[in-house]
Amino acid sequence: MLTSLADGTLLAEKTGATPPTVIALHGWGRTGADFSRVVDGLDAISVHFPGFGITPPPDEAWGSVEYADALARAIEPFGPVLFVAHSFGGRVVTRLAARRPELVRGLVLTGVPLKRLAAAPKPALGFRILRSLAKAGLVSKKRMEAEREKRGSADYRNARGVMRDILVRVINENYDDDLVKIAAPTRMVWGEHDTAAPVDAAIAASKLIPGATLRVVAGAGHLLEDGLEAEVRGELQALMAEVGA
Repeated sequence: MLTSLADGTLLAEKTGATPPTVIALHGWGRTGADFSRVVDGLDAISVHFPGFGITPPPDEAWGSVEYADALARAIEPFGPVLFVAHSFGGRVVTRLAARRPELVRGLVLTGVPLKRLAAAPKPALGFRILRSLAKAGLVSKKRMEAEREKRGSADYRNARGVMRDILVRVINENYDDDLVKIAAPTRMVWGEHDTAAPVDAAIAASKLIPGATLRVVAGAGHLLEDGLEAEVRGELQALMAEVGA
């Protein structure tokens, strides 16, 4: 059942009773529908973040902190809850857990790009030259947009307007200072073949979160499929039992 939160700032799919025990947060380019089987039978809300699915985008280029602030306003009436988060949703809840620990009872994270183990590669020389020429007004915006489309990731090519600006902002964020502040019990469940958030980076992130555990699911990738979905649900249920939810 569709519900609105914080005066319509966020839209979400609701299952079970209110207040929810679990809040589910989706990845980039996805929606709350990704968690339909993970939260089936639970008192839960699966958020559709602004700019994804049916929720309108924000008016300006938010980062994960602004998304976390919007989420905090939406869930404040519910008190502390458990979160299950994938990819982009994990970026957001990492900010929330560090800044508003009273709202976070526990975390189950999967496929979240929380650490970059190597510096991002520099753009090709030809693109850097074009970019300099564009800044000098010698190359058109249309030409530069075509070059960015050619070189960008699938997420970048699919994003439009303010959502592209948000994507660029978010992928350049650093979470180290927030990871060490997370006090809630944290369980990380990762696909063995996740290329968007590699296992090595997940291991590095897990070492920064006090008491975090990490389990790798053989054969699974980045998305909630290929056995990863069932393992995430199992970890969520185990955490619920652990905290008495």
